[in-house]
Amino acid sequence: MKKPQTSLRDLAQHLNLSTSTVSRALADHRDISEATKARVRQAAQELHYRPNLLASALRKGHSQTLGVIVPHIKGYFFPAVMNGIEKVATREGFNVLLCQSNEDIRREQRNIEALLAAQVEGILMSVSATTHEDLQHLEQVRHQGIPLVFFDRVPDLPQSMAVILDDFQGAFQAVRHLIEQGCKHIAHLAGPQHLNTSRNRLLGYKAALEAHGLPFEEEWIYSLPALTHEAGRVGMQHLLAQMPPLDGVFAAYAIPSVGALEVLREKGIRVPQDIALACFSNEPFTTMTQPQLTVVDQRAEQMGETAVRLFLQLLKRGPAYSPPHLILKPELIIRDSSLHQSQLMREPR
Repeated sequence: MKKPQTSLRDLAQHLNLSTSTVSRALADHRDISEATKARVRQAAQELHYRPNLLASALRKGHSQTLGVIVPHIKGYFFPAVMNGIEKVATREGFNVLLCQSNEDIRREQRNIEALLAAQVEGILMSVSATTHEDLQHLEQVRHQGIPLVFFDRVPDLPQSMAVILDDFQGAFQAVRHLIEQGCKHIAHLAGPQHLNTSRNRLLGYKAALEAHGLPFEEEWIYSLPALTHEAGRVGMQHLLAQMPPLDGVFAAYAIPSVGALEVLREKGIRVPQDIALACFSNEPFTTMTQPQLTVVDQRAEQMGETAVRLFLQLLKRGPAYSPPHLILKPELIIRDSSLHQSQLMREPR
């Protein structure tokens, strides 16, 4: 059974002192004698007293706590964003409360309620895959004057502040690279179109085809019902059955790409010699596949750091401060899955 935590009142009663005297002694107040301070500290250690930092901060008008909501903490991207958030937040004296929605808007709503109850000073979040119509919980945060900064996935909420990647440009670069490798029939494994990330990657894919005079066909796009390995397998099977000779695939997400790669291998289709493959994002497992996957890096840690800096600006300048979205530049990392054999032989190993 958990033992009750020693309170400030308990400590004061044990020492036969007033709570205000004990509080000031623990705060190293100059009006308290060194002997009393030493006595109070010794008793606090013996009774395992831990000050309620949140209550103390709230009395001063600041909780020094930053809430963060992510869709999940699987894979590389969101944990890397969290690393960036914690790095800057800790340096600036903030504690971080992390919640995950598990791609469920109802859980996301409960996350918001919990963070508001904890009186956080701001919320950084990337919305769930099911957050696209009912946005009242997000409006509630803004109505209470709490700084709200989105990162990566941004809802269709007017005057929202966010840190995002240039997903359009990342997709354009990846598809342009496939075209430069000689691909002329390039399919796309697309994500949910209510997500800004998926939508902009589809637009970048289309723009790259158009810029290089290649045709766009609706049947060359498979909309992934989920961002899973199995969805990638099903999508790849669908594209192989529907298209004329396919020689390239651009996938909006990394995990489905692995499923697609498996199907190609099972069917005896060589990657990249027969079909070249590129995808978002730079997950660690993309270097463990055979061949290694060409990816668009999403600047995950930089995104987290930038989101905290934007929050700090909002805290400093007040609700009237309304900066545009901060857009990070993507990086295309070229690996074996998209290089034709002739270039593979020339690449330094």
